[in-house]
Amino acid sequence: MDFAFDTRTEELRGRLLAFMEEHVHPAEAIEQEQRSRLASPWDTPPIVEELKAEARRQGLWNLFLPDAEYGAGLTNLQYAPLAEITGRSPHLAPTALNCAAPDTGNMELLAQFGDEEQRKRWLEPLLAGEIRSAFAMTEPEVASSDATNIRTRIDRDGDDYVVNGRKWYISGAMNPRCEVFVVMGRTDPGGEDVRRRQSMVLVPRDTPGVEVRRAMRVYGYEDHSHGGHAEIVFTDARVPASHLIGGEGEGFAIAQARLGPGRIHHCMRLIGMAERAIELMCRRAVSREAFGVPLARQGVVHNWIADARVTVEQLRLLVLKTAWLMDTVGNRGAHTEIQAIKIATPRAVVDILDSAVQLHGAGGVSQDFPLAELWAAARTLRLADGPDEVHQRSLALRELKRYR
Repeated sequence: MDFAFDTRTEELRGRLLAFMEEHVHPAEAIEQEQRSRLASPWDTPPIVEELKAEARRQGLWNLFLPDAEYGAGLTNLQYAPLAEITGRSPHLAPTALNCAAPDTGNMELLAQFGDEEQRKRWLEPLLAGEIRSAFAMTEPEVASSDATNIRTRIDRDGDDYVVNGRKWYISGAMNPRCEVFVVMGRTDPGGEDVRRRQSMVLVPRDTPGVEVRRAMRVYGYEDHSHGGHAEIVFTDARVPASHLIGGEGEGFAIAQARLGPGRIHHCMRLIGMAERAIELMCRRAVSREAFGVPLARQGVVHNWIADARVTVEQLRLLVLKTAWLMDTVGNRGAHTEIQAIKIATPRAVVDILDSAVQLHGAGGVSQDFPLAELWAAARTLRLADGPDEVHQRSLALRELKRYR
């Protein structure tokens, strides 16, 4: 692996860093102030639309999508350092660049598995940043870390599918611009192959029988900037059979294909969050005193900062190696490394953020610094896209297989 960024990556990094410095970071406080004056906290503040327009003007748009027909055509290795930069402001920058989950995964899904009609109706407005979407898989009644447990039913009825079930923590669904849900459910409950029982359908938000019941909180946060995490109930929600994505029984495989690139994106943004935490720690350490001594001269503070730097450098190399493998041998060939970064990165970044919170004292848990919200987001990513233990189990079995 060549550790140097290529010319295009370097050029985009320079433009994106300038965009962050000149537009995104100054907009963080403005976004919070504008949101407090909205009729609904789920509406989009005007500053976000201004950022999106500026990002499009500068050509910093849809950078995540490797399909050059729809996106920037970047490889995973080219996009990874750009995702890291956006991680310094994870609640604003990805949305500004139209690179925010869950839309990114849904756009990749539609580009890869959607038919012409589905791409025309849903993918094109998503690519234009005109609408939002949500991915509805997780359910409260089952351990959704095992996707074969999903109980929502998708039953064929003539020329339609009828959806019945209850989902929760459906990211982005509280945003009124979220117009479509990608819903995973069972079309063949008694099928012999448990991984062929599930399918995916596109369910428009305004479909009769769809109830967005409430916003779920994450460590007390409602996550307005990402459109919340909703509980949704489907009661005889009827959609045309043409809304099926791929074929019946392909839902599990499509979900796995969708999650691979998303894990790279999450991990690189996490590294960006850690970099911001290190910066905040250093600024705090050189500006504060305790017991007559600057915090920057305290040995424990040295340990926190040094350990954080070593950890970030290790994580970045592992994630970039994974991105390179995905580009060269495919997601299947990079399976072990994808699981490794998903285990290692959120766990380590939570520890770095925890040290930063500790260094800031009361300020660290307040709304005056981004650390508490960043900590909640990082801690949540130990569950999102599969909890640590699922990836540990799979990775360990893969290792053990060589000795059996």
